[in-house]
Amino acid sequence: MRKIGIIGGGASGLAAAVTAAAGPENIKIFILEHKDQAGKKLLSTGNGRCNLTNERMDSSFFRSEEIRCVEKVLEQFDASDTIHFFEELGLMMRSRNGYIYPRCEQASAVRDLLVKEAERRGVVIYTNIHVTEIVPGKKGFQVFGRSSDTKDLKKRRFSFDKLILACGGRAAKVLGSDGSGYTLAKTLGHTLVPVVPALVQLKVEEHPFKEASGVRTEAGVSAYIAGEKICRDTGELQITNYGISGIPVFQISRYVARALYEKRRAEVEIDLLPSMSEDAFFSYLIKRRIGKEAMQTGDFLAGIFHGRLTACLLARLKIPALRPAGELSEREIIKFVKQCKHSLLSIQDTTGYDNAQACAGGISLGEVDCVTMESRYVKGLYLTGELLDADGMCGGYNLQWAWATGILAGRHIISEIDMKQGKGEKDA
Repeated sequence: MRKIGIIGGGASGLAAAVTAAAGPENIKIFILEHKDQAGKKLLSTGNGRCNLTNERMDSSFFRSEEIRCVEKVLEQFDASDTIHFFEELGLMMRSRNGYIYPRCEQASAVRDLLVKEAERRGVVIYTNIHVTEIVPGKKGFQVFGRSSDTKDLKKRRFSFDKLILACGGRAAKVLGSDGSGYTLAKTLGHTLVPVVPALVQLKVEEHPFKEASGVRTEAGVSAYIAGEKICRDTGELQITNYGISGIPVFQISRYVARALYEKRRAEVEIDLLPSMSEDAFFSYLIKRRIGKEAMQTGDFLAGIFHGRLTACLLARLKIPALRPAGELSEREIIKFVKQCKHSLLSIQDTTGYDNAQACAGGISLGEVDCVTMESRYVKGLYLTGELLDADGMCGGYNLQWAWATGILAGRHIISEIDMKQGKGEKDA
């Protein structure tokens, strides 16, 4: 009986287990999960709806120091393969503008489906097991751990013929991603691309819009690193008392987090009216003011932005909200327009790993065979999911990476064992 160990019962670990368990009868799969249930982090994905993947799928939606490796993975297992995988398991799905969700829009349904299918196929799931050491040998691996259940402090030892590290990264420790997988991989000879939070909120230094906390508005958000524009995204910006949040902020956050880690200046430019050019907005305000010269400036601007946001913009320019609109000079209106289109915010920090949806960085993909996900350093060891140096944008990309890498690892384990069995029968 060949024993396959999977450290981590998250998305990639469960996908690997379900895949490998469909192989030869002489395979037994074991999952060692740190938390009290497998798939716990899945419950929070897609705001509880589980964005499984995205119909728009290629490496341009990912970041890695070895992006060619990401391309190789997606060439072998893309969005259509993910959809087929879940269809085969009996999950009904729906597309919302290319974003693929379970039709019921419940992440718990995906989690339950994977766990129950793994168990149906004979996978043994141990929970509350924290792995502390892996010792590779000539014929497999010795895995040592302890119970994370305070009622059971016994040390545990497991023996496996092959091993999959699917431990996750450092994002959302409460859901199981505590970074311990990086340490395990490093003890086995792998190197770590520095890890920073990604898909995370940003803290603003001397926050000029703090009084508008709670306001949501359509905006363009651009990241500037050491004065150079790196990227931009548009969507619903959320203003908080500490800084900024929302999907467009998440999309650029990995670049900002990396810059902060490297102690480089990080700024975010906010365009509060992305659908209109500066000239068009200026002309609109001049025309709008005709006949409203006696109105107070705050009232004259009402309806363009949320009132509290307008008050912040005027305060930043030291323009009294009670001042008659007719007294505004063209120069002041130009300054207001520029403030709306180019508010530059100095970023102090992110809100950290506990609030991040993913991590940027991880075990170098150059040290992994991206066709099989097997380690180039340790035979029989596989690395999958967020543990690796690949992070995707919001929209199902990080889950696609988890499914793809886990399933590729599971497939290769099956093919290797099948091949050895065939060779053994032939030799006999």
